Amino acid sequence: MPPAWADVAAGVAGLLLPLAFSPFDLVPLAILSPALLFASWHGASPGRAAFRGFLFGLGMFGVGVSWVYVSMHLYGNMPAALAGFAVFLFVAGLSLYPALLGWLQARLFPKPGPWHPLSVLASLWVLFEWMRGWFLTGFPWLHLGYSQIATPLSGYAPWFGVYGVSYFCAISAGLLAAGVRTPEKVLKIFLPLLILVWVAGWAAGRFEWVAPLDKPLQVTLIQGNVPLESKWQPAARRVIMDRYASLSTQAPRSDLIVWPESAIPVTREEIDPGYLENLQRLSRTASTDFLMGIVERDKNTRRYYNSVISVSPQPGTYRKQHLVPFGEYSPLDPLFRWLMRNLQIPMSDFSAGPADQPPLVAAGQKIGVSVCYEDAFGEEVIRALPQASLLVNVSEDAWFGNSIAPHQRLQMARMRALETGRPMLRAANTGPSAVIDHRGEVVAHSPQFQVHALTATVQPMHGVTPYVRFGNWPVVLFLVLMLVGAVLGAYVHIRPIKMR
Repeated sequence: MPPAWADVAAGVAGLLLPLAFSPFDLVPLAILSPALLFASWHGASPGRAAFRGFLFGLGMFGVGVSWVYVSMHLYGNMPAALAGFAVFLFVAGLSLYPALLGWLQARLFPKPGPWHPLSVLASLWVLFEWMRGWFLTGFPWLHLGYSQIATPLSGYAPWFGVYGVSYFCAISAGLLAAGVRTPEKVLKIFLPLLILVWVAGWAAGRFEWVAPLDKPLQVTLIQGNVPLESKWQPAARRVIMDRYASLSTQAPRSDLIVWPESAIPVTREEIDPGYLENLQRLSRTASTDFLMGIVERDKNTRRYYNSVISVSPQPGTYRKQHLVPFGEYSPLDPLFRWLMRNLQIPMSDFSAGPADQPPLVAAGQKIGVSVCYEDAFGEEVIRALPQASLLVNVSEDAWFGNSIAPHQRLQMARMRALETGRPMLRAANTGPSAVIDHRGEVVAHSPQFQVHALTATVQPMHGVTPYVRFGNWPVVLFLVLMLVGAVLGAYVHIRPIKMR
């Protein structure tokens, strides 16, 4: 392929990759797209490989996180041109990851062998996913593993987490790229290995690491569908609060009722005491406990927290730990002051809660709570385990409008349930709200952009998956060792010992 066409192929591959994720779910593209990029890197100079990685990133993130423009322009009230420029900078910054990956592999391995896509490219791909998941607070979107939630590769999730699933997806792409380079080895080597990877994933998913705990619970997720443009208006407060109370009392009798993130658009101290007393009375008389998203203001420190409170015989509070840059706090304030001036986001000066918060107790269960995109970080969700028997995520997905983001987020929530062996309840203001079982299957979900009370039955679970026990470190260490071995194999030549 001429170099210019290989450049185009890399860009097209990036454009196609987001279609492997929800709501499109064209799952084979999660293998074909990286395979095409891997093939375009073969024999390329470090500079050319970096350029192709950058083009791939522009396509991948330009399509896959296009919803950032919706958040900034439609709901952050940023002018269209400025929002477009800010999104371009964001996408270009993310594109540096595949660009650096391409440069690094070409620089370290100028003469790649037939196993290069498997031993080097697949390992580097997942290590760069992992780094993107924590560097500068992290942005773990579009990891390959999320696209495989409904395929045999998902069987690796309870063992190794989403990065393990990403690795075997990247290995599949590497086998495809290697087969294109050396077609004479496809039937003898690469195809059998590909089949082995997928069959082993299916077999890994047959293991049961967890078991039912107590009897099933009936739960109700309240979807208020409150528009952002009116949510924080003082005149709308009473209507919103009455809506949530009415939906809760009219719902079928439930053991647990969950309201979404910042469901009540005032701070906790501003709520009419009688309102919470009515909920507490309902909790006592009907044996129905509540988890409610709410904004807290610490009287002593004057700090604000994005919180979840439990209305139950054992009341408690969870304060969000992983805040959204620019949405909930201003990172590197002098550098991005211009951006914050143009973003008109209510309640955008939150403080982070402590990292060692215990699970909340409601409906007789210990519950691991996450707020908004905290459920995108598997290493943070498992902090509540193995104590928690149930996971709950509350979210304000109105910020994403009618974009692909809420569907991507639901896919991430399913991965968290599968990794931990715990059911996940996801309550979102505009939907889709969902009840997910411990195997990552959606038991029930609500329509988007409708007022809805979603009621379903969920089974609490106990036990420990390998991922809960060890987290991401086994995968990370394995990938580092793989790369060290590849480097040693390429650069260290051991002279044979001569026998005298």
